[in-house]
Amino acid sequence: MRGAIAAGHPLTAQAGAAMLRAGGNAVDAAVAAMLTSCVTEPLLTGLGSAGYMLIAPAGETPVLLDFSAVAPGRGRTGDRAPLDPITVHFGDAQQEFHVGPSSVAAYGMPAGAAKAAAYGRAPLDELVAAAVTHAREGHRVNRYQAYVTSLLLPLARSARLSALEEGELLVQPELAEALERLGRDGAQPFYTGDIAAAVTDWIGSRGGDLTRADLEAYEAVRREPLHVRHRGRDIHTNPPPAAGGALLTQMLEALPDNPSQQDLIRALATPKTHLNRLGSTTHISVLDADGTACSVTTTNGAGSGISIAGVHLNNMMGEEDLSPDGFFSHAPGDRLPSMMAPTAVTHDGRTELVLGSAGSSRICGAILQVLVNVLDRGMPAQDAVDAPRMHLSGDHLHVEPGIRPESELPVTRFRAPNMFFGGCQVVEMTESGLLRGGADHRRDGAVVVV
Repeated sequence: MRGAIAAGHPLTAQAGAAMLRAGGNAVDAAVAAMLTSCVTEPLLTGLGSAGYMLIAPAGETPVLLDFSAVAPGRGRTGDRAPLDPITVHFGDAQQEFHVGPSSVAAYGMPAGAAKAAAYGRAPLDELVAAAVTHAREGHRVNRYQAYVTSLLLPLARSARLSALEEGELLVQPELAEALERLGRDGAQPFYTGDIAAAVTDWIGSRGGDLTRADLEAYEAVRREPLHVRHRGRDIHTNPPPAAGGALLTQMLEALPDNPSQQDLIRALATPKTHLNRLGSTTHISVLDADGTACSVTTTNGAGSGISIAGVHLNNMMGEEDLSPDGFFSHAPGDRLPSMMAPTAVTHDGRTELVLGSAGSSRICGAILQVLVNVLDRGMPAQDAVDAPRMHLSGDHLHVEPGIRPESELPVTRFRAPNMFFGGCQVVEMTESGLLRGGADHRRDGAVVVV
């Protein structure tokens, strides 16, 4: 076996698997998959998105690449355009999102992909190849992506997505050209070149904050991961200024060995700063046969509905839960908070498990429950992902079928497993050296073992 990958779309996973077959390592596979996800999951991520990548080289200290969104506004002049509110209906509930030119933060995807490629074996032009093909030739919209599109239909139309229904062929020629530029020229066009100029001229002329100075100053930052011990293993995850990894480590530290349902509920009660939003994120986990692991989570927020030169821009400045002190309270250059928590579990320097999740405020709870299922309950990765989940929001417990809450808290019982509980993608290496994965079918995840 050369490796295994779990991702949020079959074509995303296949792009990473192709890199493994060609002799690439886990980072090559993760970058190729991440760029393909910009094509196959266009409302969840994109070249105008942001994220984090945890890299755990075999036998070496893990590193975290932070290519998160940065608050704009350097050198801004003139009046700021108001945010544009849109209401999104989720069955019996609805949420208000804020989009438009003033919602756009400085993006990190191109810089993150270019920086991550240095940890792999393949050149960037090879890493974008599968993504370019799918963007230029098109791919069929699957069930989950059609559902996401139906929820965010005004943004999909505004971003000029040409296929909205399941089975329709989605062709994205501008995105194909932008990806080719990334492969040929690296990140430079997106931050100091013509693409950056096109983006900032359009945003600035319509009252948005994003300036050329913001993009020129952007960089993907290497950080030391957070570390916590659990069940004799070393767990490495996303450090501050992101919030997700710190929350996950607090939850883990609150757990005894072999935790009961009540123990899990108490751990899930760790204070959170995010609301229960859709969680327009996607996650990829890769582990290669040499033992190198890569875990990457990316997000476009809900998306701004603005696509320029193939770059679908984020709406991070319009996400309420990223601005708890009010919209535009972040100073220019501030990294925006995030619950994303790409994670790897090692034992005596050997990676046993690599995972992460989509799902906004449910990210850490989903990761926690999968970790407990694997490390404390001995479940294989797929069983650990498929097992029913809980989520505690304030004093209200949400549960999937199969959980009988041992709690006096108010309970919402879901009739089936639901995307509300995240999208956790997992790869593990067993003691015998077998690689296997767990794909979250709540979000149409896929696993490929090569």
